Amino acid sequence: MTGPQAAWLPDGRRLHLNHGPIDLIIEAFGAPEEKRRAYAQAVDRFQTILAELVCELSELRRPAQATPRKFENLTANRMERAVCRHAPAFITPMAAVAGSVADDIMAALIDARTLDKAYVNNGGDIALHLATGQSMAAAIAGTGHGLADRIIIRAADPVRGIATSGWRGRSFSLGIADAATVLARTAADADAAATLIANAVDLPDHPAVTRVPASSLAPESDLGERLVTQDVGQLSPAEIAEALQRGHTVAEDFRRRGMIEAAAVFLAGENRSVGPLALAEPEENPTRMLAHA
Repeated sequence: MTGPQAAWLPDGRRLHLNHGPIDLIIEAFGAPEEKRRAYAQAVDRFQTILAELVCELSELRRPAQATPRKFENLTANRMERAVCRHAPAFITPMAAVAGSVADDIMAALIDARTLDKAYVNNGGDIALHLATGQSMAAAIAGTGHGLADRIIIRAADPVRGIATSGWRGRSFSLGIADAATVLARTAADADAAATLIANAVDLPDHPAVTRVPASSLAPESDLGERLVTQDVGQLSPAEIAEALQRGHTVAEDFRRRGMIEAAAVFLAGENRSVGPLALAEPEENPTRMLAHA
């Protein structure tokens, strides 16, 4: 494995940080000197973040309990705090790793800096910074539901994290959601909730759904022998509605308990949502990000 890599994308505005499975796109807005220092701080923090997680990986793969464990590094503790609130449901800190890394790099980016706004996009799991009066728009790609540029987040909104999970994504899923996108106060919180909501969109034991043990695909997976979805065949309209309702019920419970601000679940061309996905009317030419479904 090569070490941490940092490079500017061809547009000269966005910074690309990569190390092993971590792949970040960062963009900051503000005075040139403030941006220069902010980017340098993010690069400096990025140098050790993967090595820190690897050192505690075995424990991070263990299921969370209601009482948070104490880890040695900041990112691992972010992961733990995001998932332990969901106990006793089965969830490990790895369910929040992408969002927690985004939050950690964002914290380094804005530390002692004055920026108008910024985002850290970790493969579609996004941490946000918005100064007073600023806004961003998130486009959800890959769902085919016309949600591009529809999610507008302003500084006055409580949302500072966006995450998407589903069986088509980078990580394994126990459910059949094409995507479950969550808006929450942090990217770590959004990441953990999206995992569980996507798992809940399901039709247990349905013959059209192909599942295999996670360990057969990745022997070190935190999911062990749990069956993860590999393909979803033809479903009837009633079955699609049933599966989506299962996810909607979990998402609405999370929203009522203050764990998320909004969510949308997608399956076979249909979707359900809870909370205000369009949090405000868009301003002219807001900054746009891409949240992968």
